[in-house]
Amino acid sequence: MTTTPTVSAIDHWISGSRRPGASGRTSPVYDPATGQQTGEVPLASAGEVDEAVKTAVAAAREWRASSLSKRSAVLFAFRELLHSRTDELAAIITAEHGKVLSDAVGEIARGLENVEFATGVPQLLKGGFSEQAASGVDVYSIRQPLGVVAGITPFNFPVMVPLWMCANAIACGNTFVLKPSEKDPSASLFLAELWKEAGLPDGVFTVVHGDKEAVDALLDHEDVAAISFVGSTPIAKYIYERGTAKGKRVQALGGAKNHALVLPDADIDMAADAIVSAAYGAAGERCMALSVAVAVGEVGDELVSAISSRLPQLTVGAGAAEGTDMGPLITREHRDKVAGYVAAGAEAGATVVVDGREQDVPEDGFFLGMTLLDDVTPDMTVYRDEIFGPVLSVVRVATYDEGLALINSNRYANGTAIFTRDGGAARRFQNEVEVGMVGINVPIPVPVAYYSFGGWKDSLFGDTHMYGPEGINFYTRGKVVTQRWPDPATSSVDLGFPRTR
Repeated sequence: MTTTPTVSAIDHWISGSRRPGASGRTSPVYDPATGQQTGEVPLASAGEVDEAVKTAVAAAREWRASSLSKRSAVLFAFRELLHSRTDELAAIITAEHGKVLSDAVGEIARGLENVEFATGVPQLLKGGFSEQAASGVDVYSIRQPLGVVAGITPFNFPVMVPLWMCANAIACGNTFVLKPSEKDPSASLFLAELWKEAGLPDGVFTVVHGDKEAVDALLDHEDVAAISFVGSTPIAKYIYERGTAKGKRVQALGGAKNHALVLPDADIDMAADAIVSAAYGAAGERCMALSVAVAVGEVGDELVSAISSRLPQLTVGAGAAEGTDMGPLITREHRDKVAGYVAAGAEAGATVVVDGREQDVPEDGFFLGMTLLDDVTPDMTVYRDEIFGPVLSVVRVATYDEGLALINSNRYANGTAIFTRDGGAARRFQNEVEVGMVGINVPIPVPVAYYSFGGWKDSLFGDTHMYGPEGINFYTRGKVVTQRWPDPATSSVDLGFPRTR
């Protein structure tokens, strides 16, 4: 007999404590592994967003004035709490997103890297100093916080992506308002509680749940200085255009269609292992998932055989169950949409090597098996669109140049990879490919925290990548100070243009 789970009320986090929603509007939260509703999240009104931002404004005055040592100490404490309570947080992610526990743990680990980078804020915010730039004149540069900044984050990484943003933002002396996905919001509240326990003052980290009304309220609010976003390309473009029209800094990361170029000399076993992991991990719900394998020359048959032989070995099931390799998709509607892409690919002439719709998966929940399509062409929707599901397309090309041209002509340019034993070919590829993040025999080239993350073309709106050095620059603004302390005995007025010689 199936037991109906208790539906829990999920709160906002404002001024250091949980706050029930007041708009009267809510959205259901599901366990994707069972299909049953487990939570109800409030959707904030513009008035609730305004209240949250005002508390962040008030907190910003004190936090901006805090010493770099104090900020670093809070970040170190937060890092330790996050590390020690990883298993609890991973369980929350799996319960609402559906990804397997090991993947949830890995997500937290990558988020931790960003916290660890941000603990070095005393070094990261060091400015430059030029003594005696002119006679008796010194010049130095400083970077100062923006004030209140906001993050709008996707469902697929409910911990890692917020940590991409908030760790650097808070380290730089800003207060941070998070609008997480309403599909899996509970992890954000867990983060808020850890920040508080780490000693972060109330109001420095805020969580406001919501839909488009809350997003628009953040974009339009005069006290929000900057917006960070990760999501689909149409929404990224909307966020960028509306936010910049209001005079805000905006970094908006959009969609992807990541290709793996497999050369004839590649280690096929290594390439197949890597591609399977990158294509089907987290049910393909990653902006860095490999969704297209570009097989060059005669390598196509061997590659398709190697990939297809691995798929029956993988177990699809509840993310919390032991031995599961791939969990469900986030919603029933998205599962059905992905299945529709498989049908469209078959109709358009692609060869269905493995059909995820026919695999043995649990009946309850939002499950779909792994699909492998061969003989895909660039005019098919399965190639053109970001599917965001466990579907891998194989496109066959005759030469390296043809494969490179295919990748460079795609409107998305988030991540790509090449599989080869030839160092010269790899070096040529990393130089010629028009994509923001490149892997050489690495299937998911997400940069470590002391570099920055972001693509090109329709995968990025704005000119600043996320986290790392570019993240520090995004959450601060530069100021140059020119000073002179003349001898009072010789002081005189000079109305001429300042001279350095």
